Amino acid sequence: MNKTKNIILAILVILITAIPLFIVQNGEFTGADGKAEELITTISSNYKPWFKPLWEPPSGEVESLLFTLQAAIGASFIGYFIGLAHGRKK
Repeated sequence: MNKTKNIILAILVILITAIPLFIVQNGEFTGADGKAEELITTISSNYKPWFKPLWEPPSGEVESLLFTLQAAIGASFIGYFIGLAHGRKK
């Protein structure tokens, strides 16, 4: 019963993730930083940032890789502590 339930849930997660990619044709999946920067420059064209980044990734791919790596490390920590708490209960 649990194995079937887990398989159904995994299929649902995959569908919920994949369906928007097929429904939204030619959509822009940009981040909030780019949209915020665009909005700020339209509101005030002479706005100057308070500070500059110490290091800027050489390309968007590297930036995406670092963001994904950060998310994976965070998810690993969360998963570890949830597993640890579950193991302690047993």
